[in-house]
Amino acid sequence: MVVWCADWALVAAGVAMTVPAVVLHANRVVATTPAARAEGIRTGLRRREAQARCPQVELLDHDPARDARAFEAVAGAVEAITPRVELTRPGVCSFPTRGPSRYFGGDEALAARVTALVADAVAGESRVGVADGPFAAVLAARRGVVVPPGATPSFLAPFPVGVLEDEALTDVLVRLGITTLADLAALPRADLLARFGWPGERAHRLASGDDARLPDTRPPPPDLVAVVELDPPAERVDAAAFAAKRLADDLHERLAGRGLSCAQVLVTAETEHGEVHQRCWRHEGALTAAAMAERVRWQLEGWLGSSAASRPTAGIALLRLEPTEVGAARGRQLGFWGGETA
Repeated sequence: MVVWCADWALVAAGVAMTVPAVVLHANRVVATTPAARAEGIRTGLRRREAQARCPQVELLDHDPARDARAFEAVAGAVEAITPRVELTRPGVCSFPTRGPSRYFGGDEALAARVTALVADAVAGESRVGVADGPFAAVLAARRGVVVPPGATPSFLAPFPVGVLEDEALTDVLVRLGITTLADLAALPRADLLARFGWPGERAHRLASGDDARLPDTRPPPPDLVAVVELDPPAERVDAAAFAAKRLADDLHERLAGRGLSCAQVLVTAETEHGEVHQRCWRHEGALTAAAMAERVRWQLEGWLGSSAASRPTAGIALLRLEPTEVGAARGRQLGFWGGETA
């Protein structure tokens, strides 16, 4: 099950959806309100073009930390259903439905329950989707549908290949006449692997309703868990984040020494009064040391800024980073001009 909060960057900033407003990153629009979309503003436009279409549009800077702090309310609401909520990015979270679905009487009943909890926790539009895999569940959440077990391939079939979010690959596929996921899934996977390498195999797996990664049931080695005790306990986020940066560097070095990369990490923070806060963070590529430290900061800022009932009553005494999904490190190719790949 995936919980998707529409226009989350603007909801987190406290902007009313009736006001034309956009979030800018690298001088381009990355999020818009419905009122801005009504004026013809779309994601990807440059600042100047967005202002030309709507001179009175409100401009906000991209702030992932703000988005993550505000999203703690959603994660806390979903945590009432299941203890292990996986955060992909601010605005999207997910969890396996097998146990909760049986407890609440099926996927439909569970979806209704989660929808109500999230609506009570935050303003703005939110939707819930269920499917056999995380990729399909995100698409289902954008439409607010529950896909029956086994029906994921037929649900994915009419979607355009652009939903794969791999511009270089999808541009070639469209020029070859492969425009939908059904067209892509009909091709032999071995041929796509031979022509495009791993991106081609990943695209075929997603179009077929499979997980993007090959399943690996081996648990990570126990010595990869990185723990630091803070003495004296950290009362401020910046002090805890500094310790988290050193912890993440140490964990990343140990992973690299084994030729591994981490796609999912469980971050645990504990206060000197025994209060424990856990969040599971996933990255579609590989979590670098900087990315791990950044997510620890987001988590702590969200916890310390939560409601009085959820806020810790003492300083952070312990931090733990536990890789829950690792794989062979294939390396990273950074974009020459920076951007998202960097």
